[in-house]
Amino acid sequence: MFVFANFLTAIAKIADIGLNIYFWMILGRAIISWVNPDPYNPIVRFLYQATEPVLYRIRRIIPYMGGLDLSPLAAILIIMFIRWFFIATLLEVAMKIKMGGGL
Repeated sequence: MFVFANFLTAIAKIADIGLNIYFWMILGRAIISWVNPDPYNPIVRFLYQATEPVLYRIRRIIPYMGGLDLSPLAAILIIMFIRWFFIATLLEVAMKIKMGGGL
């Protein structure tokens, strides 16, 4: 069973790293949106292309706030929830399996 526990731990850590990277990408996009970035800059284009699918779905749910885009804040809160709940749960389950407690 320790192999399955190590597998769960690896998945949880990789997912945590991915969520952390996406968190910083959303934060970078939010900061870039405060200035007038060059739309042809490859970094700006990458940030917009990588984050727009998630932010667009959130914008459809959150009502318009008069020019204030709250979708990055909502996305960051969702990412933090996933990290604190799902990733922590996966790590806890892996630890219990490793210690012999099972599920």
